[in-house]
Amino acid sequence: MGSITLEHVNKSFGGHQVIPDASLEIADGEFVVFVGPSGCGKSTLLRLIAGLEDVTSGAIRLDGADVTEKGPAHRGLAMVFQSYALYPHMSVRDNIAFPLRMAKMDKAAIAGKVADAARILNLNDYLDRKPRALSGGQRQRVAIGRAIVREPKAFLFDEPLSNLDAALRVNMRLEISELHQQLKTTMVYVTHDQVEAMTMADKIVVLNAGRIEQYGSPMDLYKRPANRFVAGFIGSPRMNFFEGQIASRYNAAAIGVRPEHVSVSKDGGDWRGQVGVAEHLGSDTFLHIHLEDGSLQTVRTGGDIALSHGDDVWLTPDPSRIYRFDSAGIAIS
Repeated sequence: MGSITLEHVNKSFGGHQVIPDASLEIADGEFVVFVGPSGCGKSTLLRLIAGLEDVTSGAIRLDGADVTEKGPAHRGLAMVFQSYALYPHMSVRDNIAFPLRMAKMDKAAIAGKVADAARILNLNDYLDRKPRALSGGQRQRVAIGRAIVREPKAFLFDEPLSNLDAALRVNMRLEISELHQQLKTTMVYVTHDQVEAMTMADKIVVLNAGRIEQYGSPMDLYKRPANRFVAGFIGSPRMNFFEGQIASRYNAAAIGVRPEHVSVSKDGGDWRGQVGVAEHLGSDTFLHIHLEDGSLQTVRTGGDIALSHGDDVWLTPDPSRIYRFDSAGIAIS
C-alpha cells in the first residue's frame, strides 16, 4: 500500500512561508504530478513527504499512519533526484545493489532483486559497466533501479529528466509511465513542464506560490480550470486571454480561449488582426496574431495553412469553448 495524505501542511523557512496550507489525498497506486512555475514550492512539498524537510505545522500520513516526525529512512519511500548520484567507481550492478547491501540483505536475495530491476529497466547488457560508460538516460534508469530494489511504498521523483536532451526526455517519459503500469506503485513526480504533467499523470497538482490551485485529472484541468492561473498554465501553447471591451461582451472581467479553439480566416470573423510570426511545425502551425486592440494572440491550426507574416486575418472563437473569469481570476461557470 502507498496512500499519502497531507493534512494542512505548512512550511516556513524563518519568517518566510513557502507552503501556506496544503491538504491532499493521493490514493495507493496513483501517478500524481506536482507542476508549477519555478519557485512555486513543488520540490519543497515533495521533500516534506520524503522527510527531507521538517513540517512547520500539519501532518503527513502514509497508509493512514502519522509519519510527520519520522525520518526519511523510516517512511518506506524511495526518491529519485535530478542528479543521478551514482557511485562512479561502482558497476551498474553494484550501484543498484548498494541500498540492499547497506541493509545487510542476503547475497542471493540481492542478486535476484538486481536481476529483476535490470530486466524491468532493460539494463541487463550494462550491469558490468561503470556510470561513465552510460548515456544520461541509462544513468537515470540505474538510479531508478536502485529505488526499485527497495520495494518502496511510493516513488518520489524530483525533476528526474531535466538534465536530458529533448529526445531522451521523451523516451524516459514513456519508460517511467510504462514502469508505473508494471509496478502499480504510487508515484509522485515533480516537474515544471506541463507537457510532462499532462502526458504522464493520473492526477495533477497545480501549485502557485506554495498554494494548491487545483487537483484533478489532466483533462479535468484542461477542460474545467478552476481559475485563470490554472487555465494559463495547463495547455500548450498557453491560453489566450482578453479583457476590456471583448470580455465585457461576455459579462466577465476576462475571457480565455485556447489556441486550438480559434479559427482563422481572410474572409471575416469576430476579431481583426495581422499575422506576426508563423511557426510551421509540420503537422501544426502556430500563428501569432497582432489584434487591433494591441494584444498578441496565438492560433493553432493545420500545418498546411497558407498564411505568413503580414497577412490580414480574422479570428473567430468557438463559442462553446470560451472560458470566463471574474475580477479575482476565478472561473465563472
